[in-house]
Amino acid sequence: MRADRIFAYGAAAGLIGDLLLGDPRRGHPVAAFGRAAAGAESRLWRDHRGWGALHTLVCAGGATGVAALAARAVRDRPAAAVALTAAATWSVVGGTSLGREARAIGGALAAGDVELARERLPHLCGRDPQALDEQQIARAVVESVAENTSDAVVGALVWGALGGVPGLVGFRAVNTLDAMVGHKSPRYRRYGWASARLDDVAGWPGARLTAVLAVAAGGRPRDAVRAWRADAGRHPSPNAGPVEASFAGALGVRLGGTLAYGGRVEHRPVLNGEAGRDVRVTDIERAVRLSRRVSVLALAVCAAGRLAMGRRGE
Repeated sequence: MRADRIFAYGAAAGLIGDLLLGDPRRGHPVAAFGRAAAGAESRLWRDHRGWGALHTLVCAGGATGVAALAARAVRDRPAAAVALTAAATWSVVGGTSLGREARAIGGALAAGDVELARERLPHLCGRDPQALDEQQIARAVVESVAENTSDAVVGALVWGALGGVPGLVGFRAVNTLDAMVGHKSPRYRRYGWASARLDDVAGWPGARLTAVLAVAAGGRPRDAVRAWRADAGRHPSPNAGPVEASFAGALGVRLGGTLAYGGRVEHRPVLNGEAGRDVRVTDIERAVRLSRRVSVLALAVCAAGRLAMGRRGE
């Protein structure tokens, strides 16, 4: 069986597994990688970019290398190769868990339990929840659903199409490292620089594909394109900007504005500010549904692209 078909079948099976089952309850490979990366950090940490780059190389390079060895071990056994691709896809994508967390917070808000929503918000994003009211929590959830659709699903599928199992695992490793050390706290401003920059590079194609698919799947294509073109470049993140702006236009809401991370307040530009309205609790469910449509379309695009690459190489 050709490598392009192995990816197409395996990625489809893995995404279906995620849609039906969500993340593994125990022994999650990403959690195991996080523990290993934390252990490496405890030995390597210095307030220096070079040591941070070494940490990124050891962790992301090590995970990608192990995945490459596993893929090589089954390359002559098509059924095993499909199974490995399916397992890797299921392990690295997180669309169903993303939707479950978002819906849990939305359910708490709909029931009037803002305190419960604040307790659950850190499971979804790194915002400081205590100062947020109902509308601000709902906005944070929609923004997180948009950004994580790219980070947790589409980006992984793009790199899987390009690099097979090593691409899937490598992208997830880089994204996890960025979440762990890539933020601008005093401890990680220099040490996490390499992880943050590598994540920007790795996330670039997936973010643009996510934005395109949000335009196609959101029901407001003109509004989504207009918000993307007008506002994406104003966002401090080169990848979150297109994704959040296109989601804002597709949903007809305003995203961005003032937020707080780890005691640090940021005043971000408002996305889709002229045409959008404030986010409502009911928009959380709309965002989750849009995320799922984008994820399914991303699988179709990535599988088709990989098949086309395989035919061209014949």
